[in-house]
Order: sequence, then C-alpha cells, then structure tokens
Amino acid sequence: MTTSITEIETFGVERIPDAERSARPFDLFRVAFGGANTFATCVLGAFPILFGLSFWQGLAATVLGLVVGALILAPLALFGPLNGTNNAVSSSAHLGVHGRVVGSFLSLLTAIAFFSISVWSSGDALVGGAHRLVGLPDTDFTYGLAYALFAGLVLVVCVYGFRFMLFVNKIAVAAASVLFVLGAVAFAGDFDPSYAGTLAAGDPLFWPSFIGAALIVLSNPVSFGAFLGDWSRYIPADTPRSKVMAAAFLSQIATILPFFFGLATASIIAAKAAEYMDPAAPNYVGGLLAVAPVWYFVPVCLIALIGGMSTGTTSLYGTGLDFSSVFPRFSRVQATVFIGTLSIVFIFVGRFAANLTQSISTFATLIITCTAPWMVIMMIGYVTRRGWYDPDALQVFNRRQRGGRYWFTHGWNFRGLAAWIVSAGLALMFVNLPGQFVGPLGDLAGGVDVSLPVGLAVAAVLYLLLLSAFPEPREVYGPEGPRLVRSADTPVPPIVGAEPVAGQTV
Repeated sequence: MTTSITEIETFGVERIPDAERSARPFDLFRVAFGGANTFATCVLGAFPILFGLSFWQGLAATVLGLVVGALILAPLALFGPLNGTNNAVSSSAHLGVHGRVVGSFLSLLTAIAFFSISVWSSGDALVGGAHRLVGLPDTDFTYGLAYALFAGLVLVVCVYGFRFMLFVNKIAVAAASVLFVLGAVAFAGDFDPSYAGTLAAGDPLFWPSFIGAALIVLSNPVSFGAFLGDWSRYIPADTPRSKVMAAAFLSQIATILPFFFGLATASIIAAKAAEYMDPAAPNYVGGLLAVAPVWYFVPVCLIALIGGMSTGTTSLYGTGLDFSSVFPRFSRVQATVFIGTLSIVFIFVGRFAANLTQSISTFATLIITCTAPWMVIMMIGYVTRRGWYDPDALQVFNRRQRGGRYWFTHGWNFRGLAAWIVSAGLALMFVNLPGQFVGPLGDLAGGVDVSLPVGLAVAAVLYLLLLSAFPEPREVYGPEGPRLVRSADTPVPPIVGAEPVAGQTV
C-alpha cells in the first residue's frame, strides 16, 4: 500500500505497520542530505577561515569533523526500521518508558533552534540577493515577509507529512547541489587555494583553532542524531542494516559540497572584503553578496529558498512528531500545527524584539553538546542488547500504561539517566565559545573546546560501568542474552493500564 504525497500523514509515534513501509535507504539519504545542503551549512563551513586557518588547513579540519561526525551519527539510523518509531521512543529501552522524555525534549529544542536558524539565514540571503538584484528594500518588513514565506511553506509541507517532505527533498537535493556547483563557475576567478589565513606559522592558537573548527563541523552531523528515526521508521525492518547505516553516513559525507562552498567563498571574502569576516561581528551572507558576480544573485536567492524549505521541513517535522510523543493526546498534525505556530512566533520575536540570532546559535551548540552523550548511550545500548527490542513495550508511555520490559524503576532507568546527566553536565562545563559561553572548565584545554569529546568518552565509560555494576533484567536482552555486560534475574512487571488508543498498531 502506497500513500499519496497529497494525503495527510496520520501516523504519530506508534509503530508504523509493515504495509506502510515503502521508503528505501536512498530516501533516508535524500532527506538527511537535503536538510544540511543549505546556507546554514555554508555558514558553518566559513568558521575555519574565521578562526584564522588557511584554506588547506580549513579543508583538513572540515573533512576530519565530517568523517568523525558521520561515524557517530550512522548507528542512530538503525532504530527506526527496527522499532518502527522515532528514536526518542526507542530510547525507552535504555532510559525507561518515562526517561525517554529526555530524547524527546532534546530533539524538540534542537529542532526549534535549527528551524529558526534556517529561516533567518535563508530569509537574509533571499532579501539580500533581491536587494542587490532588483533594489528590493532591505527593511524589517521585507525580512519579516521572507521569514513568513519560509515558515508558512515549511509548516504546510510538515502537516502533509513524510511523503510530501520526501518529495520536496527529491527536488531540493538536486537543485541545491547544481546551484552550489554553479558557484564554482561564479567564484573560479577569485578563488585562491593558497590563501594563508591569519595565523602565523607556529602560532600557539593553531591547534585550538583547528580542533575548534573540526568540532563545529562535527556538530552538524551530530545534530541529526535525534531525528534519524523520524525518517528511517518508514524503511522496512528487513532492510540490511549496513545499507541503512551507509545511507546516514554518506548523507553527511555529501555535505562536503555546502561545507566546501562556505570554506572557499569565506577565503575569497577574507581576501577581498575582510570587514565581513571580522570574528567579532561576522556577516558571511553579506560578504558573499559583496563578492559574488551580479548574475549569481538569482542562484543565491534560489539556494536560500530551496535550502530554507529543506532544512525547515526536516526540523519542524521532527518537532511535531516528538511533541506528539510526549503528549500522546495530540495527533501528529495537531502537534505540528501547535509547535509550528509557536516556533514562528519565536522566530519573529527573537529576530525583531529580542535580537536572539546570535544567542540561538549558542543555544543550538549547547543542546548538541547534551545530545551527543545521549547518542552514545543509545549506541552502546544497541550493542549490549544485540539489536533486540520489544516494540510493544516501547509504546507503554504513549498508551498511558505501566509495566513491561522497560519499566525498570517506576518507568526510569537510572543507569542510562545517570550516565547521560553526568556526561552532559561535564561536557557543558568544558564548553568554550569565546564571547558567547565559556564553562567553568572551558579553559583547561588551553582554549580548545573539548566539550564533545569529553561528553562522548564519559558517557561511553560511565554507562558500561553502570550496566556492569547494576545489571539490567534478563528479560530486556531477548533470547540471546546480553553482550559485554551481565544480566540479573529481576522480575519484569506485566503491562497494565489503559488500552491502546485507536489506530495504534503493535
């Protein structure tokens, strides 16, 4: 059975029936790549130049960050096909049926932050390009009109759901990629790969800058961790896991295209219009328009429109889905409209009343810092469970029931929760974003922001220690038993309480 793209999706976080799963790993690739093939990623690509690196040093930092980030992200694609639901619900197996709200709120906050960033960056590029091309006034009214256009179109696509979003991304991936490649022609005469950067040879700031740039790039793939299940849940359960992981991995490796565009054009801006690359007040979009030939203004506007739609839909779709998973009385459509409306209000208040455009970028970084340890706990949990889960027990929270394999202690699994709280808290203490947020331990690494590596390492070690010291019930591991850790003969309470709501499929 195939659902039309014009038919509104009714599924929430209940398990997607096998008959409705017609997506392929390549569809996952398109959605994940499309969500990052935008101006927002180009802005991240400019950071190595902002940090003073040369073009080649910046390219090395970008490739390093992309590969490591993609490797961290790829395993998170497996939960969707396996359990037929999103990753937040799947996390019930490791945090408890109540503890899974951690994943829901992390993805909720991340989605709102990235939805705002995509609307602001794309709206600014669209208005800026139109101003240079046809003299459109760059006033608050025109910016507000551009933001409303993006946000409204995105909300409509997300209300229709996954199939419509997939259709939009089929067009967006190809179109945005062609426009970025066209940029190679536009900037070929100005591009100088020998751009030396601003750091002198042997500068003590080189390694902090290199590692910081790599971590900023790495944060982009990590930001998708909580959302992969939103899209991969439509992939049939019998799809080879290697293909699912490869799709997620390659979707991030492919973002070398917008990252390279941002890096190359930032080096041009630094050489020809250095005032736009002032680290104290960077303006990449303004600098891009200042150095671009006039004929490329139309492609810039098209990239802004297409990219804003692609990123916005992948962010807002997950937002509505996760809200409906925390408050199951809301349908997916109701939750999407509700959260979408609140997000649009936030976008306008944050841009015009509170000037939060810089703050939201910092907030997004901090949320990703907290999400990375959660991803590690999910991956280790998957390995220790040998990839075995009970989809029925995962839905206990959504059905307002109690008990089951993942009930643990009143619906909370202190092993996963403690590992996440400690590792995320420690990672936040190591954050070093000069001028924005510096944690109490942020200067211990000589100015290098090591928050993500610290969070990842502490989560991995602490979670395994807690699983070994406090064995989980034998029943959560399935027929083959645990891997790497031991289990306990702890009784599992039966599932009791409310009946499944109408339309849910076990």
